[in-house]
Amino acid sequence: MRTALWVWFIFINAVGYLVMSEDKRRARNRRERVPEKTLFLLAAIGGALGVWIAMYRKRHKTRHWSFRIGIPLLLFVNAVLYAYFLS
Repeated sequence: MRTALWVWFIFINAVGYLVMSEDKRRARNRRERVPEKTLFLLAAIGGALGVWIAMYRKRHKTRHWSFRIGIPLLLFVNAVLYAYFLS
């Protein structure tokens, strides 16, 4: 169980980081964007750390209050759930 959870943690956070980075690239190139609900969904299912890191490393969505408040809240919820299931 623990191994599967660690694999999920690494996988979903990598996906969250990559999708957020791709959305930034699309924004620069004025192309079709990744929906915000997709970014929040990735954060909600365990990838909040990856989304949060990409948000600040790429300086993407940092002016949106929904992301400035919502992603850290989801990160907290993710941390509590991961800690619960790993203990």
